[in-house]
Amino acid sequence: MRFKPVVITAIVLLAGGVLAWRFAPLGLHRTQPPAAPPQIPVTAATAEARNVPVYVEGLGTVQAFNTVSVKTRVDGQIVKVFFREGQEVKAGDSLFQIDPRPFETAVQQAQATKEKDEAQLQSAQLDLDRATKLLAPGFQTRQGYDQQKATVAQLQAAIKADQAQIDTARLNLDYALVKSPIDGRTGQRVVDIGNLVQTAQTANLVTITQMRPIFVSFTVPAERLDDIRKNQANGPLHVFAYAMDDKTRLAQGELTLIDNQVDVATGTIHLKAQFDNADEPLWPGAFVNARIVLSTRQNAVTVPAEAVMQGPTGPYVYVLGDDDTAQRRIVAVAATQEGLAVVSRGLQAGERIVVEGQYRLTDGAKVKIGAPQQANLGGQAAQ
Repeated sequence: MRFKPVVITAIVLLAGGVLAWRFAPLGLHRTQPPAAPPQIPVTAATAEARNVPVYVEGLGTVQAFNTVSVKTRVDGQIVKVFFREGQEVKAGDSLFQIDPRPFETAVQQAQATKEKDEAQLQSAQLDLDRATKLLAPGFQTRQGYDQQKATVAQLQAAIKADQAQIDTARLNLDYALVKSPIDGRTGQRVVDIGNLVQTAQTANLVTITQMRPIFVSFTVPAERLDDIRKNQANGPLHVFAYAMDDKTRLAQGELTLIDNQVDVATGTIHLKAQFDNADEPLWPGAFVNARIVLSTRQNAVTVPAEAVMQGPTGPYVYVLGDDDTAQRRIVAVAATQEGLAVVSRGLQAGERIVVEGQYRLTDGAKVKIGAPQQANLGGQAAQ
């Protein structure tokens, strides 16, 4: 009898639970479906077909076409300077004037000596003519005739020496006016007006550098030598000079030299390219990146380089379907340059790919696309 209250209480609670379940809303009897996974925000781009150059790149330095260290060829004091430092000069332009008076005096002395010898030769020649007429009738000895003939020959030789002295004196006078031997740009003037210069001195008066045209000397890995030579056989190879940021194109030139041996110490081959340098973007001594364009890939499929990821089986990208679902796809990358990856297999032009946010993706993930990007080859599009 003492268990009856407990049994009655249990029956009442059970009945209450059944009634609560019976009259509860219908939706509470059913299992709630799992919530859809959130969309992953990404940035997308479109694979594009474009002409992409194939090039070999090397680090190089700009070299002047010609560099001349101007020195004096005579001794004397500088009395005039005709140029400004950094000025463009032409071949034959006057640079320095060395005091010409000693050389003018030397010319006058040599001319006077020649005139004296010419007068003596004239007198000796008359004596020889008279001796010749007197030799036949016997009024002139053979010895006297021969001596007079030798005197004439000596004076003739002396006149030739006098003329050589005159030429030398005039040449020194010309050297007193120092002129530019080439077209180019002057550098720092080392000697000022009033200084005494001598041919024995090793110091330059000024250095002149030819800026147009100009060379770029650079090296590339020796394993690319065969590709360079094969493509050069089909025609001249274009070379582009870029600033050290590897983005700013400075000038376009042509490959002019492939060295005749490989540097065994570095495994590189030395090359040289010539540039017109009309606006002088290239400056002697500057470092540049030189790119030899070997060929052009026609209608190559390109995507931003950051879209390509590396996996255990190789490079892959996430391709977006029409329903904005990401699918992982293995691709083959032929080259990466200028921020672009050239895809040779696994992707078609016009397909959308994920550029940013792909590290959070898995196959079949839904994405939310942000502002699209355009792949850009920049200045490397085929010319």
